[in-house]
Amino acid sequence: MCFLCDAKHSAWPGRRAFLLAAAGTAATAATTPLRAQVDVGPASQLRNLVPADEIEGAATQEYSKLLAEARAKGALAPQGHPQLQRLRAIAAKLVPQTAQWNDRARQWRWEVNLLGSKQINAFCMPGGKIAFYTGILDQLKLTDDEAAMIMGHEMAHALREHARARIAKSQGTGTLLSLGAQLLGWGQVGDLAASIGTQLLTLRFSREDETDADLVGLELAARGGYNPQAAVSLWEKMGQAGGGSSGPSFLSTHPSGPERIQQLQANVPKVQGLYQRARG
Repeated sequence: MCFLCDAKHSAWPGRRAFLLAAAGTAATAATTPLRAQVDVGPASQLRNLVPADEIEGAATQEYSKLLAEARAKGALAPQGHPQLQRLRAIAAKLVPQTAQWNDRARQWRWEVNLLGSKQINAFCMPGGKIAFYTGILDQLKLTDDEAAMIMGHEMAHALREHARARIAKSQGTGTLLSLGAQLLGWGQVGDLAASIGTQLLTLRFSREDETDADLVGLELAARGGYNPQAAVSLWEKMGQAGGGSSGPSFLSTHPSGPERIQQLQANVPKVQGLYQRARG
């Protein structure tokens, strides 16, 4: 997956990335949070085969590299860019809801950045490293509610540690046995992080992971005060965007379809109360 192939068309000046320090400053809700309303079960135990610190460290390095490349090409949005401000405002409402799904998220150094590219794409790496591409905002003409659904979905992948589990599985039994031995003394575990960094940008999640992220993301966005009905309109737009012979890159790792929309529709009523509560 090429993340910067359209960057050269951007006229933005290269500037430094701006950290969204929401994790350290997010206040808990004034009232006791309601328990989870969607049913996704426990996170995969496979993730425990790869140390969380290592994969989050690899993600931070890969994210920094991506931003540096975008900055060099003039494709990194400056702090005052209205679309970036819009995304960070959405994140500021969603990040305080994340600890319910992963207690480690309280310590994550969340970041949100915007890259100039025609690609219809977005992601959230382990440790809370979020990036949106201008193509997904502009070409799909996303409302704030729809953008929140995408962000919630991508955050859910990180919170449920799907990448950690998938990478553990992809290493194969032999490698995992070797890793298990290394973990006894930590040894060369750092080498694993270096070797998997690029996988984080191209990882394809399973259908089960996608369903998991859909539902957790739906709830995250609803808790943040975003209309859960937007999840349905979002994936309808995605389906229309993918109707051509070469669909958007986002759909290569996030397949759309009637079943996905039907499942979201079935779960919207479960989180409607959370949305109404957040809206006051």
